[in-house]
Amino acid sequence: MTQAKVCFIGAGNMTRSIISGLVKNGYPSELVHATNPSQPKLDALSADFGILVSNDNIQAAKDADVIVLSVKPQLMQQVCESMQTLDLSNKLVITIAAGIPASRYQQYFNQPIKLIRTMPNTPTQIGYGMTGIFADNSITEAHKAICQTLMESGGKVIWVEKESELNQVIALAGSSPAYFFLFIESMIETGKRMGMDEAKARALAEQAALGAAQMVIQNQDLSLATLRNNVTSKGGTTAQAVETFEKGGLRELVDSAMSNCVAKAEEMAKTF
Repeated sequence: MTQAKVCFIGAGNMTRSIISGLVKNGYPSELVHATNPSQPKLDALSADFGILVSNDNIQAAKDADVIVLSVKPQLMQQVCESMQTLDLSNKLVITIAAGIPASRYQQYFNQPIKLIRTMPNTPTQIGYGMTGIFADNSITEAHKAICQTLMESGGKVIWVEKESELNQVIALAGSSPAYFFLFIESMIETGKRMGMDEAKARALAEQAALGAAQMVIQNQDLSLATLRNNVTSKGGTTAQAVETFEKGGLRELVDSAMSNCVAKAEEMAKTF
């Protein structure tokens, strides 16, 4: 990655995870700057990674080559409008906010900008994230490389050809860790109801989830149906459980949940 000066506007968990990955991979901490209204998160970032920190968005952005917008969608307009006096013509702007279309940022900043939209998920915090990225034809390969390096510091990335595909990324990756948490949580609760100690139930469920994910990752030549069938002996215990899920409409429920997730993202695009 080009040794660019990177400024993070906002110092939440996602900012921390990206910075952690960058510094651990050898990126110079003196080229990384984070801003935030309150001081505790900044102090922690400075102590843990040796980066520059401040409360001054404008000065930090002015000094940066790359500006990463890491604030909540409902605060994005206010934050961007406060930086309208800056000349952003030679800077790359990266946003990790859900729902806000690229064209809206041009309005917020009141000037043409080079913008890349990204959609990371929370496992980015531990290096197992998945990030969807969109850039239009005005973005150079050099800028794409910078963005990819930033987001790969927290896991894997996938580029989408259409901005609208980021909504599918949200449903498939951005929001989906919560789906799995809910499923594992439900398994543990049932285990407890059946008489299992909570710690043992959690250990069993979480390791099974980890193992299943690794089976998928390490067997790319096998379909999910084949992997499932390999566990499911005819007339056995697994078959009984899977049949119960199928009769209960699990596939339809997943389809409905993900469709509603996409619909919400589309609604947000109209709101902000």
